[in-house]
Amino acid sequence: MIAVDTNVLVRLIVADDPAQAALARRLIETTIEEAGVCFVSDPVLCELEWVLASCYRARKKEVEAAVRGLLENAVFVFEDRTTLLSAIDSYHRSRADLSDHLIGAKAHAFGANTTWTFDRALRGYPGLSILE
Repeated sequence: MIAVDTNVLVRLIVADDPAQAALARRLIETTIEEAGVCFVSDPVLCELEWVLASCYRARKKEVEAAVRGLLENAVFVFEDRTTLLSAIDSYHRSRADLSDHLIGAKAHAFGANTTWTFDRALRGYPGLSILE
């Protein structure tokens, strides 16, 4: 197993630096050829959302498509696939960030009754409560 940092995923997705994009693609191709997997941590996913949205002006549906694309590729493994899918489903219906939904989903997976937040965009989502 290998792991990748956010910048490797950004190069794969955005391909704005042809040389780095080629290196990133080759790394993943080699991993597949060697029957390996590539670990993507939750912090990397949170950074990925931030970089795509803030640096590349990606819209929410583009961020969602990028993360779902990683999930659909068997070479990538995640901390908790089920929890990530739950977070993405909530993110799809929300105005809040994927990272906010991942925080709530992870807390729920670890047994928290709710995650308290001041972020009103999370109102009405299971496992998330607004502190007012």
